[in-house]
Amino acid sequence: MERTNQFVGESGAFLDSVERASRAAALNRPVLVIGERGTGKELVAERLHRLSPRWDGPFVTMNCAALTETLIEAELFGHEAGAFTGATKTREGRFEEADGGTLFLDELATLSAAAQERLLRAVEYGEVTRIGSNRPIRVDVRIVAATNEHLPALVDKGRFRADLLDRLAFEVVTLPPLRARDGDIEVLADHFGRRMASEMEWPSWPGFSKEAVAQLKSYDWPGNVRELRNVIERAVYRWEDPDVPVDAIEFDPFASPWRPRSVMRSVDNRDDDKTKAPAAASTLPSAEDSLEVGDLRNAVLAHERKLLETALAQNRHNQRATAKALNLSYDQLRHCLKRHALLG
Repeated sequence: MERTNQFVGESGAFLDSVERASRAAALNRPVLVIGERGTGKELVAERLHRLSPRWDGPFVTMNCAALTETLIEAELFGHEAGAFTGATKTREGRFEEADGGTLFLDELATLSAAAQERLLRAVEYGEVTRIGSNRPIRVDVRIVAATNEHLPALVDKGRFRADLLDRLAFEVVTLPPLRARDGDIEVLADHFGRRMASEMEWPSWPGFSKEAVAQLKSYDWPGNVRELRNVIERAVYRWEDPDVPVDAIEFDPFASPWRPRSVMRSVDNRDDDKTKAPAAASTLPSAEDSLEVGDLRNAVLAHERKLLETALAQNRHNQRATAKALNLSYDQLRHCLKRHALLG
């Protein structure tokens, strides 16, 4: 789909951060955008540019983590022909490209010490010097920078220049993670779901089932809005009946009973308790567990319930995947889950 720079949400925490960015847009000052991955830092940077007097100037983006330490200075400030091996011709840097507009520096905390020093001079004096040249070039650039690091802590550790932080932190916009945006998961899920249904040319948007919404709300969303969008679009595209509310949510696209064994062993052997699957999800119930029950019918039901709980856990509570793993139809699985009160 064509990307649209939309802010979708209604929570107070989210609206407060957007309002702070909007107020800072009109001022020709640097802005730091802080937030976890997937919270929309680049969208905020674009908003700062579009609402500023520089709106008709260039908006240049650079991911500071995407380049090696030896190349990042050349990318930022440009270079003269012959300045280093492979520099066959003169090249403008991102600062010169952004002249009259905005330069967005993503992953700011990954800049090397040398690049930080040159960036400080560019911010303080509005001048850059290409590598291999002694002639400074005047530039008129507004800096918007983003990171998911706590920069004051990096200053204390000697990994970030305090004077550079002082220059860049005129305004700091901190974006809340999705888990802190009360009510926005449902709003965003419906937004992305409708867009994907339109792309799939569904006649209408049936929405999500109550069970699916409950799953979405209970998930922690470490990848925030970007992860939510992927999960929703994947769920809609895989759903086969556009007249029925979407009821299958898969958070981990790599989850599969056919994962390579080496991967499965490495996952099972992790020391972090948070990443370990529950015991019921890693081991099938044994026949001996059922034989201890005197009533055969109750023993069979208890064994069936354990099998269902295990399969659900192994398939991250994706009911269609669970039904397939147990060689049941979707309706058969739903009937079994209802019998054992596992639907809610």
